[in-house]
Amino acid sequence: MINRIVALLFLAFMGISSALLFVVALVIWLFTAPFDRRLVWLHQFTSFWACIYLWAMPAWSVTAAGREKIRKEATYVVVSNHQSGLDILVAFRLFFHFKWVSKVEMFRVPFIGWNMRLNRYIKIVRGEQESRCRMMADCERALSQGSSVYFFPEGTRSRNGELKPFKPGAFILAHQMRLPILAIAINGTKDALPKASLNFHGHHRFRIEVIEEIPYAAYAALSVEETAEMVRGRIAAHVTS
Repeated sequence: MINRIVALLFLAFMGISSALLFVVALVIWLFTAPFDRRLVWLHQFTSFWACIYLWAMPAWSVTAAGREKIRKEATYVVVSNHQSGLDILVAFRLFFHFKWVSKVEMFRVPFIGWNMRLNRYIKIVRGEQESRCRMMADCERALSQGSSVYFFPEGTRSRNGELKPFKPGAFILAHQMRLPILAIAINGTKDALPKASLNFHGHHRFRIEVIEEIPYAAYAALSVEETAEMVRGRIAAHVTS
């Protein structure tokens, strides 16, 4: 019962604060969009917004490792495992510029989804070929403009933390654009917010780790499928069950 009350209070805090923070995001967008083509300033504020919810929950602690491996001037195809809805908040903890690829339902969430639209994050309708084609075109455009693009190539959250097969989209783009792949491992979120649960589940420690980037030359001779499996193996080595 106490866990349920904590969850409801936290959700209420998110709802109220997101309304206020969206107003700030809108002001930042209005003043910076004319000269900030990639919306870097807005994304940085969005990262701060996400971190507020991590900082506000005393039962959660986050360790971000390997941030120094991210080259500020680089454009990456970013891929990570996906254990929980909390992975999105934890990924923002890295505070570097990227565009999300996210299911279209997230863009319909009041305030948070509206901010995703302001950021020009990239939407996809699951199971729709036309939407997939639009998503790939939007990703190419973002990458060509110098914005990294962040994928969860498993496609959906894992119920047990074990990595699912990686879908090819991110790796098709990496080959086409000849860009480095930035592999990221997330641990600890699975038990804090299991799939299909909105309940509070006690104290948890989260860890997000940036693995060494994979330059194009390291996978240029591989097929898309071989590249996906190679990256999956590197991430799996850093994911605890």
